[in-house]
Parts: sequence; structure tokens; C-alpha cells
Amino acid sequence: MKIVLIISFVLSLTTAQAQDISPTFKTEGDKVKATYYFADGSVYRQGFFKNKKLTGEWSEFDKKGNKVATGFYEDGKKTGIWFQWEKNKLRQVNYKNNMITSVSTWKEETNLAIN
Repeated sequence: MKIVLIISFVLSLTTAQAQDISPTFKTEGDKVKATYYFADGSVYRQGFFKNKKLTGEWSEFDKKGNKVATGFYEDGKKTGIWFQWEKNKLRQVNYKNNMITSVSTWKEETNLAIN
């Protein structure tokens, strides 16, 4: 019985410390701008809905506010070029109708030829 009380107490403390920050939604013209948050209140993901489907540009951020991914949705499906940043890498993922058509990755030491 003591163990059950201790576990309940620890879980209640953990739950009390974790803030559940609800997403915000703001109408902008014929779209709704959605912003999702980390527990600390910093922005996690941001983009638009139209007719209850993801649309337009969406971006994702790390807890420091650095953009870690960006791309576009059309009628709820990923489309076009998406970029993902990881430490010293940049990944370009091309989508067509929510399917990956190609992936390219560049590392910090990659040399580019400029004409």
C-alpha cells in the first residue's frame, strides 16, 4: 500500500510540473494559422489549415527557436521541396502528391561548384 501511495504522489508531482500548452488557432483570410508549442511555451510547429486540411507552408522548430524543417502542403498532402536541418546536414526531400520522389543530403564539408 505504501508503494502505491508513493507512486501516486510522484506521478501527481510530475503531472503538476508538466504544462500542457494548447495550440492556438487564428483565422487569416480563408485559412487558419495553427501554432503548436513545446511544454516550455516555445513554438514547436506552425502552419495553415484550409477546409480542415493542412495547406501552404509549415515549419518546425527546436526548443531554441531554430527552424529544423520547412515545406508545403496542398490539400492535406506534402508537396514540393521540403528542407530538414540536422546539426551539420541539410536534407532536401522532394514530394509529389505526398510521396517522396527524391532525397538529397548536404554536409557541412560538401564543396559546391559555382559557375
